[in-house]
Amino acid sequence: MRDIFAKKKKYVQVPSKQLRRDVPDGVMTKCPKCKAIASTKEVNKNHHVCLRCNYHFPMNAYERIEFLLDKETFIEYDKDIISTNPLSFPEYEEKIKGDMEKTKLNEAVITGEGKLQNYEIVVAVMDSRFRMGSMGSVVGEKIARAVRKAEEKRVPFIIFTASGGARMQEGVLSLMQMAKTSAALKRFSESGGLFISVMTNPTTGGVSASFASLGDYNFAEPGALIGFAGRRIIEQTIGEKLPEDFQTAEFLLECGQLDAVLHRENMKDTLQKIVSMH
Repeated sequence: MRDIFAKKKKYVQVPSKQLRRDVPDGVMTKCPKCKAIASTKEVNKNHHVCLRCNYHFPMNAYERIEFLLDKETFIEYDKDIISTNPLSFPEYEEKIKGDMEKTKLNEAVITGEGKLQNYEIVVAVMDSRFRMGSMGSVVGEKIARAVRKAEEKRVPFIIFTASGGARMQEGVLSLMQMAKTSAALKRFSESGGLFISVMTNPTTGGVSASFASLGDYNFAEPGALIGFAGRRIIEQTIGEKLPEDFQTAEFLLECGQLDAVLHRENMKDTLQKIVSMH
């Protein structure tokens, strides 16, 4: 009997990569805020918003355009403009190519025209997957061209921002885009054009300090991080502790920097009503 119980049972060692997965990748989505797990299909059906806590998941540029515009009305502008390496920054071209392959985009913003519930508009949508939505020369040029197109067509211009700020690999050339886009919007405003800015998570740096904040209406999605410098830098500079909700959309609304914080469920109807009034 001792010999029987002394024998060690043999188990087959299966490599972890070969273990059967009960749930395939992408079928379920975990909310980073409340940690709730839900069907990805249901989350997407709910406009990429958590079913429990209303956390707004990021949307890529084409998802945003599909959500906003009437079906099959979008015509893209300047699709073939791509970034060069004006300052010969090391490995910059390789990183651009890598992002192009990963995102299937040529730059961090998509511009074009379409219809919002039958109203013609020109739209620009930034995509944070591409160089964290940073603003380089091409991003600034595409936005400025889109604004001029809206001026020519005499239709509203709507932009959805998502950016880490100016693109460091292009140095002062990226900072010049702040002036270029702001000047284009100034001309557009003087011609009577309507500009609506919708800030999504995150909208920071030179983007928040230029065109993102110049709308006739400035909106944001719930919980969006919006600001110029980071919390730690500001606290070190002013020597004070900042509020916990500092640089959130709700904090900026309370301080008067935003006109409204719009839930994604109400976004399309609200924009349509404003466009129709103008």
